[in-house]
Amino acid sequence: MTFDPPLSPALLPAGFVDLLPPDAEAEAEGTEILLAVFGGHGYERVAPPLLEFEDSLLSASGAAVADQAFRLMDPDTRRMMALRPDITPQIARIAATRLDGAPRPLRLSYAGQTVVVGGGVAGQSERQIGQAGIELIGPDSPVADAEVVCVAAEALSRLGVPGVSFDLTMPLLVPSLIDGLGLSAATRTALMHALDRKDAAAVARYAGSAADTLIALLNAAGEADRALAALDAASLPAAARAYSERLKASVDSVRVRSPELRLTVDPVEFRGWKYHTGVCVTVYAAGSREELGRGGRYLCNDNEPACGLTFRPGALFRAAPRRARPDRVYLPFGTDSAFAQAVREGGRVTVAALEPHDRLDEEARRLACSYIAQDGNLLPVV
Repeated sequence: MTFDPPLSPALLPAGFVDLLPPDAEAEAEGTEILLAVFGGHGYERVAPPLLEFEDSLLSASGAAVADQAFRLMDPDTRRMMALRPDITPQIARIAATRLDGAPRPLRLSYAGQTVVVGGGVAGQSERQIGQAGIELIGPDSPVADAEVVCVAAEALSRLGVPGVSFDLTMPLLVPSLIDGLGLSAATRTALMHALDRKDAAAVARYAGSAADTLIALLNAAGEADRALAALDAASLPAAARAYSERLKASVDSVRVRSPELRLTVDPVEFRGWKYHTGVCVTVYAAGSREELGRGGRYLCNDNEPACGLTFRPGALFRAAPRRARPDRVYLPFGTDSAFAQAVREGGRVTVAALEPHDRLDEEARRLACSYIAQDGNLLPVV
């Protein structure tokens, strides 16, 4: 008979981690900076629950992420519940119910944790993923698209994230172009996979009369002006042309508001959450291989236009420069409380001794303090 060795108390399920000092503090402070920027533009904070009944959480736009949700049974009601894999569908529920009578445009912000069955973003293994974002509900216009992008850009600037770029796409454009080609289901699937892989040779093999157009658009991905020029020059059916014009109008609106913002466009990109219905955006930064956030246009509760963007704080704060931590001041046992309060109000952190110590410098160094409070002064630890 064999016995499994006891598990270490520090062992966590795959995809879950403990966030330790100073990372936990940096993420919390950075999230508050994001929310402060959002609030400054009129985005009011809401806080939906981590757990909801399955039939409400995973309905409407939430159905698109149902396969990523952990489920469990409520022992009281015997109804199935689910942990949220994404906060955006919850915001849609709140807007359509609790805030149905609130004036539009409705601007909401949020921050919280989500839990997914598998990694929520390609190449990432996390299953507990922080989110912080904004939703603009009511208007359906390029100006509204631009507001979401530019508010997000301001938040990144406030955090000091370097080399930010926003990649704009229109996921409905390629399907609308392909719909008129009369392709079999198998050929259509093969063509979509080829476009997803950016495989020009396979696109040429499967796209028939649209091959030249799709390859030209495939090769145009990158700087916004070049990509939009390729869209202008392309022979597109009416539906695809309408999507192309909306994408161009949104880019133009962003440039009016934030002319220095780096924008890229991928004309054939069609990935994203399944509930997206218009212009979508993915956020990147120089030196980071992760998506910092993503968002786009969708129908709130399946009937009201909305646009939003969700950051992933974990990835965001790995890309941002680490903020300087405040000096730590060691308070010997019995230090005057009013003086200690003044030190904290001056922006420093105090670490109070809970009993007398003879070697103050030694104790201060052990507790990572740079100063010692003595006789109403702060003395450097040497």
